[in-house]
Amino acid sequence: MEFDDLSSRVIGCAIEVHRILGPGLLESAYEQCLAYELSRHGIAFQVQYPQPVQYKDIQLDCGYRIDILIENRLILELKSVETIKGIFEAQLLTYMKLAGIKIGLLISFNNTRLKDGIKRFVL
Repeated sequence: MEFDDLSSRVIGCAIEVHRILGPGLLESAYEQCLAYELSRHGIAFQVQYPQPVQYKDIQLDCGYRIDILIENRLILELKSVETIKGIFEAQLLTYMKLAGIKIGLLISFNNTRLKDGIKRFVL
């Protein structure tokens, strides 16, 4: 699977986090460590970015948060689960649609090899 440069750089940061921590921790630990790695590599991001829901002519703050928004053009949805389920994919795709972002990465850190826990989505 080929990735654009930004996705490749972000995946490299995630691999570094996974190499050091391994599987089995909470999602929040991976999120904080990945934020540190992104900072070290000069990648602009926002953690727990609020994502409102647009319904007809009203914008609603329903408490949704994008795990990490990278340079306003890539969404990261982080998980620490054994299996990536369809609902996680649907969640990421919905966030991408709501935010108007075309590329998303679903990353589950609870894998022996991180590359087995990465799925890329393009709208």
